[in-house]
Amino acid sequence: MACNEGGAPRPLPAVLCLESLLHSDSPREEYRRRLDGWRAAHERSERQFRQLGNARLATGISALVIAALALGAAWISAWWLLAPLAVFVALAIAQDRVDVRRQASARGAAYYERAGARLENRWIGAGNPGERFRDPKHIYADDLDLFGRGSLFELLSTARTAAGERTLAHWLLAPGNLREAPARQQGVAELRPRIELREELALIGDDIRGAVDAKALAEWGDRPRVHFFRGSRPVALALGSAALLTLLLFLAHVVDLRPFLAVILGELIFGLLVRDSVLQVIDAVSTPAAELRLLGLLLERLEREPFTSEALVALAQSWKVHGTAASVHIRRVERLVEHLDSARHHQFFRLVAAALVWIPQFAMAIEAWRAECGPHIGTWMSAVGEFEALCSLACYAYERPDAVFPELAGDGEPFFDAGELRHPLIPAQEAVANDVRLDGECRLWIVSGSNMSGKSTLLRAVGLNAVLAWAGAPVTCARLRISPLHIGASMRANDSLTDHRSRFYAEISRLREIVDLARAGLPTLFLLDELLSGTNSHDRRIGADALVRGLVERGAIGMLTTHDLALAGISDAIGPRARNVHFEDHLEGGEIRFDYRLRDGVVTRSNALELMRAVGLDV
Repeated sequence: MACNEGGAPRPLPAVLCLESLLHSDSPREEYRRRLDGWRAAHERSERQFRQLGNARLATGISALVIAALALGAAWISAWWLLAPLAVFVALAIAQDRVDVRRQASARGAAYYERAGARLENRWIGAGNPGERFRDPKHIYADDLDLFGRGSLFELLSTARTAAGERTLAHWLLAPGNLREAPARQQGVAELRPRIELREELALIGDDIRGAVDAKALAEWGDRPRVHFFRGSRPVALALGSAALLTLLLFLAHVVDLRPFLAVILGELIFGLLVRDSVLQVIDAVSTPAAELRLLGLLLERLEREPFTSEALVALAQSWKVHGTAASVHIRRVERLVEHLDSARHHQFFRLVAAALVWIPQFAMAIEAWRAECGPHIGTWMSAVGEFEALCSLACYAYERPDAVFPELAGDGEPFFDAGELRHPLIPAQEAVANDVRLDGECRLWIVSGSNMSGKSTLLRAVGLNAVLAWAGAPVTCARLRISPLHIGASMRANDSLTDHRSRFYAEISRLREIVDLARAGLPTLFLLDELLSGTNSHDRRIGADALVRGLVERGAIGMLTTHDLALAGISDAIGPRARNVHFEDHLEGGEIRFDYRLRDGVVTRSNALELMRAVGLDV
């Protein structure tokens, strides 16, 4: 059930998005129930598989006994061998069916084991980290832990195709706009309670991710058409029909063999004329045919699902060609390829197929299909990828009932107004909430505090929730009102031997990119951790003051963390548009304790010496 009615995209209140979950089990209970069901099914099928295997073995032994009695001692008729043979074949068919159920139940159990691991914070290292999407030069990806082990992508992604993974990565790397993001919100809200659909999609086939190459499929569909001479299809049909007719007339003693041989001669000439084109089709179709079959399985299931939200209805429409479902078109080309392969791979059928002009006819039919449907393959794959990305976000939304959809607004100056903001990669029961508000009145927060007090975590919580908001996902806040923002982060600047760059140079290069966003007039959210720490305190103070003041004057909003309390004085130059906040710590039983709560003002103490002593340094 959708959490919002279709129509023009609009923000979704949290109460509506949770409405469909109020009368159901908690995610943990639901996953446990389904896991137990799949495990029980696997145990049953495993037991049945062993029983059928033992029965086949007993049937084989009985066949040997009957053979000895019938063929050796000649005490009974050899016809008795048909009985164990029939039983053995029936048992083999039954065992194959049980094996299919056994493998499916094993995949189902594994799916919910992974889902339970996410709920229990055991997901790190168990999912797809998305390393292929990692770009150290991206303006915030590495700083916010979007990709890699323990990243946001690893937590979110349940996609089974490369297209789904690529779409999700793109949404995280490039913020949506006021048209796209609200539409995605509606789609995610509609998919949020549909556990059954996500389960079925997860269990379709074993190797979809490895087998479906969206780029190769789309390229095959868009290739220039293989040309056959005009009228080649009716000529091939006529020749095949003539060969069959003349052969039947010969067998009926109506005509002699000469008409049949004349037709065969015509077929040989025809085969030479189309040989190169037929070989082009055959060489090109083998791999795409297998990939299309797997794509068809996904589409066939999705086409049965009713949708109401704008984004999902639009996707469902993209799965049709001339009003016919994409899976129907894919099944048609599957049958054509199967018929083509039947003549290529079955020795006894080859002679008959040659007389019927079988291979050229089906090669031309496949090429005609590609001319009709090939240009749509890329659209199908893109739509499946978008649906999988929405399903990934919907799964996250279901597993985080505390997550709410933000209010996306575009009026006036940039703003980020969050209540009870939490870091999305930290379990809800462990994360400490803080309120953060950046807008036209207060554009800059200067966050001070001791080591390990939570400064960097706060910046990442702000950045990641902004990324989730404009991807169309719910956020880990009690509420969030946010405008379109271009995020720029400088939190993990590293030196590079290959690029001959120092850490300081890498940092100022990133800072220039952030400033360029503001200079271009784009609404900018900057997140700067330990700004200009790679230089002396004098230059740092002057450079940081000029940099931050320039960003604020250009309308950007953001946060700056620092250990250097001198930088906290930047607020004096900026005035009421800047605010000092801090994290505190305290000693308890000889250990440093943190409460991760934001407080107004500048921090008054440091824990550096205590930490150094705690690890055994003499200071």
